[in-house]
Amino acid sequence: MNIVLLRDSDHWCGADRVVLSDRRAVHIRSVLRSKVGDSIRLGLLAGPLGVGEIMAISPEGVTLQVCLHQSPPPRHRFDIVLALPRPKVLRRILRTVAEFGVANLHLINTARVEKSYWQSPLLSPAKVEEALLAGLERSSDTIAPQVHRHPLFRPFVEDQLPQICADRPCLIAQMGAHQPLREVSSGVALVMVGPEGGFVPFELNLAQAAGAQPVHLGSRTLSVDTALTTALAQG
Repeated sequence: MNIVLLRDSDHWCGADRVVLSDRRAVHIRSVLRSKVGDSIRLGLLAGPLGVGEIMAISPEGVTLQVCLHQSPPPRHRFDIVLALPRPKVLRRILRTVAEFGVANLHLINTARVEKSYWQSPLLSPAKVEEALLAGLERSSDTIAPQVHRHPLFRPFVEDQLPQICADRPCLIAQMGAHQPLREVSSGVALVMVGPEGGFVPFELNLAQAAGAQPVHLGSRTLSVDTALTTALAQG
């Protein structure tokens, strides 16, 4: 945790003083080993960054004097469309998109996505938020990605994808494509990353008919989480 994230719903005492009594207080006492008078990095979820001076520490909580004056870092230039991965991979991916500052993550169904993935407890709003917050805390950011779910592939590609890409390129990762992602666009774009084994030909054809342009991420076959990280690193 490189930053302590605050919420509007926390126990605020006026506009600039807050009392924490949950895992964040434990982190300040036991991990940071902070003392009264020390300053720590803070951020308000969906708001500015800043610092907090520790005014009091007790077994019941930690009291902070808060000064938030810094804008959060800019968003990544890529939004992501991602075939829903295995649940154990999903948590890592949620942290990754938060760390990179992705604004929107669209989780989609494809022929190679197991139906059971959509019933995973890790897709619950609470678990998604937990993973995103872990990424924000690691990267010192306050703006969580918006996670959108699209359990039907064809309606998403035919009805929603053209609208999402109306004012920017849509790029689909495909082994064997002629153009590398890093050379295609220097501005904002939407990047589609398939499941393990890639998109099937029908899905590739449908996406290209909707305006998606094939690109490659390199000459190696990559796992989903590595492919996503590679795409974001090239942005």
